[in-house]
Amino acid sequence: MDSTPSSSSSSPFDLVSSALGRYIPRGGSATAAGPSPAQGDRTTRRRVPDEPAADRHDQILGVVNLDRDLRLTRCNLDAAVFAGLDAVAGSPFADLLPPGDVPTVTRRLRQVLEIGEAHVARIQRLRRGDGSELVVSMSILPAAAPSEGLTVSLIAMARRLHLYAAETAIGTSLDIGETAQSLAESLLAWGDVAAVDLDFAVWTGEGVTEQTQGRIRLRRAALVPDRVWPEGYLTPGDDLPSDASRLLAQAVRRDDAPQAIVIPDREAVERLLGSPRVIRALVPGDRSASVACIPLVLDGAPPVVLGVAEVWRRADYPFRDSELFDLQELVARTAHHVDLARQHQREHTQVLALQRRLLPRTGGHTLEIASVYQPATPDSAGVGGDWVNSFPLPDGRTALVVGDVVGHGLGAAATMGQLSMEARALLSAGLAPDEVLEHLDETVTLLDDAESGLAAGYSALGSTCCIALYDPVSHHVALSSAGHLPPVLVLPDGRAGPLAVSPHPGLGAEFALREPFEVYTFGAPPGSLLALYTDGLVEDPALSIDEGISRLADALSTVHPWDALQQAARHVVSVLAPVRQRDDVTLLLVRMIGYRKGDTATWRLPARDDAPARARAHVSALLRQWQTRGDTRDDLPLLVSELVTNAVRFAAGPITVRLIRAGHSLLCEVGDTGNGRPRLSRGGLLDDGGRGLHVVHRLTTRWGVRWTDTGKVVWAEVAR
Repeated sequence: MDSTPSSSSSSPFDLVSSALGRYIPRGGSATAAGPSPAQGDRTTRRRVPDEPAADRHDQILGVVNLDRDLRLTRCNLDAAVFAGLDAVAGSPFADLLPPGDVPTVTRRLRQVLEIGEAHVARIQRLRRGDGSELVVSMSILPAAAPSEGLTVSLIAMARRLHLYAAETAIGTSLDIGETAQSLAESLLAWGDVAAVDLDFAVWTGEGVTEQTQGRIRLRRAALVPDRVWPEGYLTPGDDLPSDASRLLAQAVRRDDAPQAIVIPDREAVERLLGSPRVIRALVPGDRSASVACIPLVLDGAPPVVLGVAEVWRRADYPFRDSELFDLQELVARTAHHVDLARQHQREHTQVLALQRRLLPRTGGHTLEIASVYQPATPDSAGVGGDWVNSFPLPDGRTALVVGDVVGHGLGAAATMGQLSMEARALLSAGLAPDEVLEHLDETVTLLDDAESGLAAGYSALGSTCCIALYDPVSHHVALSSAGHLPPVLVLPDGRAGPLAVSPHPGLGAEFALREPFEVYTFGAPPGSLLALYTDGLVEDPALSIDEGISRLADALSTVHPWDALQQAARHVVSVLAPVRQRDDVTLLLVRMIGYRKGDTATWRLPARDDAPARARAHVSALLRQWQTRGDTRDDLPLLVSELVTNAVRFAAGPITVRLIRAGHSLLCEVGDTGNGRPRLSRGGLLDDGGRGLHVVHRLTTRWGVRWTDTGKVVWAEVAR
């Protein structure tokens, strides 16, 4: 080759070639990297000496030039470390890449061509002719003139640089599978095949202790390269045979301490593994003869083995002591990343279990419900504090609750559970939605009070909640919201849209921002569909939040009244939510059914002395019409008489009596304008005070009080 620089020596290719000490003249043919026939068989991989600086030919820098079609025009890959790369003039640069990397690298090359801005220091694998791979730092430089294409400089990763880059890459994900895969890809720089097998307890996020090491169970967590393997060979997700798990565990725990080991040849591998089944499961192919097994050790007293990393090589490429040291250092540096991913997996599993525990189970006979909870992807900040709930209230109504607690992880989950349970208790006690939100607002404020010691470094300020109460008799929904997105209602005629709810600050807002919570009432005739959701379902960086809600309404309007509701809910989520999202996605669909007109009856009576008798007459006639059993016909009129008498004595205004036939029970409600709470006293049946409530208590399966804007309603349930 000509060593005289040409006039184009200022091009990126010429500058890099000059740094190599070799110059490929402009217009010269590309030199294929690799040994000549006189140098030996091209299938034999060259080894990099332990001290490359000792020989001027042991360089780590190479360069290629590409035309605008991304084909090689010139190259300088004569350094020994690039042996085996089939760099031939006119061949596509993509031929040097693993198939899975071709789209990404090609896109990056064309981007540099179009924009003219260099892309520097990309960690990349190159494919040798024998199937092995070389890890390089690749920089893409635009040529001086666009017509000259690109220059790609390649720096074979020096040991320290590779260790640093590998550790940085491995620590970028909290997903345990992705962490193991990153470790395996980094280990591939030292061999033909790399695998990571983790203790099953680590894989599932459980704790691993010294006491459990004797019964270690390994699962294959990662494997590179990604190609077709022999039948019976373990791939990611497979459990190792029990014999293999035991052998690997014993091999890396010699003298009761975790150690790296090297099995130098195929005979020794087969002798150690013994069983043909184990050999098929662990040995990747006929050419793989030697293996280095390095334990993933979590420092401690005593140390704990999280799993085993395995690097396989051919017999003509034995492991050197310095390489084994580098492998141990890399695995030691990254073992704590695996443990961090394990802890994240454990927290993710715990929070997810709590989330699913709070999901509603059944809808009852007055409505049909379906819920979908799609957690954030594991490599995100963690499962959030989204929750939905649906439960019947003792008075026959149904509570529908959706909330979104600020933050992720166990802190958000603990607050979510507390607010969810508190809301359920308050609603079951008869409080209105706005009153429940007032209590939740106070709870969030107290949780954020540093002096109370309950915050523990986590703030729930700004959490949102929406509460809806469905009355199956009047077919109305009473709703209050604290900063939450409005529910979407689909009427039986197909009209769909968000409910008109005025925005309100979230829970725990500053005192100056606090406003009274309002109660909105909407008609929901039988056949209506109500959707409560969290923002993860409708948020899209490319759309406004209003457009996201409009997309949800459009998707819901396509749900047919005869469609299975759970299937419809999953379909809506699949249409709106991406497969991988940074926030939880929660949806609660409610199809309103209500009571049939013949199953309810309502009477309004004046608060006069004859009101109890009139109520008894109305109820007795209705019970005969409903053909209820004899004891119920005797007990229920007495029950209604006592409740109406109590309303006449202690309240004013008209009295409303409502009777509902619900499944195997009868629900009786007596409403008045009084604000006193009936209480069951300690007196007996013969005492003058409180006798009526004792009768109510004895005749019913349960009873209670709920408050209204005009007074109160005393309800009681009796078996039919």
